Amino acid sequence: MLPSMQRAITGFHRDDEGVWVAELSCGQGQHVRHDPPWQSRPWVASDQGRRAQLGTQLDCKLCEMAQLPEGLVADKRTPPTARS
Repeated sequence: MLPSMQRAITGFHRDDEGVWVAELSCGQGQHVRHDPPWQSRPWVASDQGRRAQLGTQLDCKLCEMAQLPEGLVADKRTPPTARS
């Protein structure tokens, strides 16, 4: 298991559906919802609550994902198999 990638919240915006998105220091965004009992984030509902969360850390799921190095070129490929 990869270690969690904690990133600071630097701001907020709403997506096209009106859901709040936390802007993270890595440049990614993460939806933040108050949807009890699954997610308890009552601070999302107010400007003051969101401002109080600036600088706090969230796990960035995209930063946790393994990625191929930039510029990688495939040397060989396995031919596709016939499907019946």
